[in-house]
This record gives sequence, C-alpha cells and structure tokens, in this order.
Amino acid sequence: MSTTIETPVRDERCAYCDSRIFDHDPVCVRDCTADCGAPTYLCNYACLSAYIDREGLTAGNACEWSPE
Repeated sequence: MSTTIETPVRDERCAYCDSRIFDHDPVCVRDCTADCGAPTYLCNYACLSAYIDREGLTAGNACEWSPE
C-alpha cells in the first residue's frame, strides 16, 4: 500500500474551524486503516485536538501502557 502526498490548494480550509490552513501552522491527518482515505487538513494542533474530541476518535483506539 502506498500513499501519494500532495500539497493542498492554497485556500484549503480547516476541517474543524473552517479557517484557511496556510494562515496558521497546518496539520494533515489521514486514516490509513482503510485504504488511506482522503487527507483531513487542520490549521493547527489545537484544532486537531478539538477535532479528535468532537469526532470521538480516541474511543476504542488508545493503546494501553504499563510501566512493567
């Protein structure tokens, strides 16, 4: 499986707050468990965190850590 990486268009909007991503510090995320779907662009890590919370993306996906 391979994924092609392309620079988003200049006016790409944030998936969370709808700001132009290149006016900030953009982040690109992609779900690669199912054919590496279309990328999701967010304007910064704060919007990424809020997007994860809003979409419930951590439920059932977190790893379990033990110091032993």
